[in-house]
Amino acid sequence: MFWIIIGYFTAVSLLAFFMMRIDKAQARKRGQRIPEKNLWTAAIFGGGIGAYLGMMLFRHKTKHTNFRVGFLLLAAIDVVLIVWSCQAFL
Repeated sequence: MFWIIIGYFTAVSLLAFFMMRIDKAQARKRGQRIPEKNLWTAAIFGGGIGAYLGMMLFRHKTKHTNFRVGFLLLAAIDVVLIVWSCQAFL
């Protein structure tokens, strides 16, 4: 069960990370952007770590306080859930 949970968080975090990368690239060339609602959805459903890392690495949405605080909080929740599942299932 633990490995399924880790796989889920990894997959959703990678999705959120690459969504931030693509949105930053689209912002630079003024292309079609990924809606903020979709970025938040990926972060809320387990991609908080990837969304936060992508935000910091690509310097995307860092001026928006709600993204900085929200993604950090979601990443912290994801870490707590991963640690809990490690203790519960291993």
